[in-house]
Amino acid sequence: MKGIESTKKKLHERNKHQQFYNFDVLKRLVPELGEYIIKNPMGIDTIDFAIPEAVVLLNKAILMQDYKIRFWEIPKANLCPPIPGRADYIHYIADLLSEENNGEIPIGNRVKVLDLGIGANAIYPIIGVAEYGWSFIGSDINMQSLKTAANIIDNNDHLKNNVTLRQQINNRNILKNIIGENECFNVVICNPPFFKSEEETLSKTVQKLKNLGKMTTDKPVQNFSGQHSELWCDGGEKSFITNYIYESVHFKTQVLWFTSLVSNKEHLKPLQTLLKKVKAKDVKVIKMEQGNKISRILAWRY
Repeated sequence: MKGIESTKKKLHERNKHQQFYNFDVLKRLVPELGEYIIKNPMGIDTIDFAIPEAVVLLNKAILMQDYKIRFWEIPKANLCPPIPGRADYIHYIADLLSEENNGEIPIGNRVKVLDLGIGANAIYPIIGVAEYGWSFIGSDINMQSLKTAANIIDNNDHLKNNVTLRQQINNRNILKNIIGENECFNVVICNPPFFKSEEETLSKTVQKLKNLGKMTTDKPVQNFSGQHSELWCDGGEKSFITNYIYESVHFKTQVLWFTSLVSNKEHLKPLQTLLKKVKAKDVKVIKMEQGNKISRILAWRY
C-alpha cells in the first residue's frame, strides 16, 4: 500500500503535498532513498524521520519531483526542513500579495521577496521560484550556509537569475545592511531561530527524540539539526521578532508586507502589542496547519 489515496490534513489548497508521498516515484529519482523506506503500522510506506540521512534524501527527491531541482546537497550540520510546511508559508504569502492585486496572485520576477535567513537549503526561494516565478534576495549571517546555498543556485539554471545572496555582517542587525537605500520589496519572509541558547536547543531535541522513542544516547544526532544561527539566538524567537519589528519601522516605505513565522503562540500577544506601539497600519495572524502541527504567520505593514 503506497498511501497515495489519502490526504494530509489541512495543508493550503495549492500545496502539492496533499497526498502521502509516493515512494516508488521518489526512490526512482533518488535511488539511495530506497534503503531507508519502511512501513508504518498501517502498512504505508514512510521513513524514520529521526534519521537525518533519510530526511535529506527524501527532501532531495521531493524537490526533484515537484520543484524543478536537479541538484540539492547540504552539509549534515545544516537544518533539513519539512517541505510541506515551507510550501504552505509561500502559498499563504501568495494569498497575502493577491489582496493588493485585485485578488489575483502576482506571478513573475517583478515580485521581489526578501528571505531573512535563507540557510544552506535555500528552501523558500526554491519553492517560490518554481510555484510563482518570484525573484528572491536571500540573506544569512553564516558564510558557509551562503556558500552551500550558492552551490545549489549555481547548479539549477532556473534559480540563477532569480535568487541573489547577501551576507549580514552584523549579528545585531536583521534588515539593516541587507535592504539597499532605494530598494523595494513586495514582502519579507522569515523563519526565526526558535531557541534562546544551545542548551535549550539540545534539551528540546532530546525530548523530541524521547517522544519518538528514538533516544538511545545522551548525545543525540539532530535532524532536528541546524547551525547555531539557524536554531537559536539570544532571547530566542520573541527577542528576534521584536528586533525585527523595530528595524522594520526604518524600512516602512520600502516594503509592502513584513512577515515572520511564529512557532510559540504565547509570543503573539506581546508582538501584536508592539506592532500597535510602532503604529503598524495592518496586522494579520495567518494560521497554518500541517497534520497535528499548528504554526502562524505574523504579517504587518505601515
